[in-house]
Amino acid sequence: MEKIIFNGEDGEKIELFVVDETQLSGIKYLLVCESEDESEEESAAYILKEVTNEGADSIYEFVEDDVELEAVAKLFDELVGDDADIEI
Repeated sequence: MEKIIFNGEDGEKIELFVVDETQLSGIKYLLVCESEDESEEESAAYILKEVTNEGADSIYEFVEDDVELEAVAKLFDELVGDDADIEI
């Protein structure tokens, strides 16, 4: 599972693990979790969207818009299926 380092609002580094990725309306989205162990049921999951692609580096932010979050969560739910229980 690919690991990414995300910078939190207070500057702390957060390790997140990519579960899946997809595109919707030309925007790349990542489904990430806090644990590398996919079987851990209590691991929090988040959806990030790519806001900038600077060469080899992409910049992501948390999806906060409720309509966008619901649409992308449904898409990931279809892609991942029973392997994840995505709640909005």
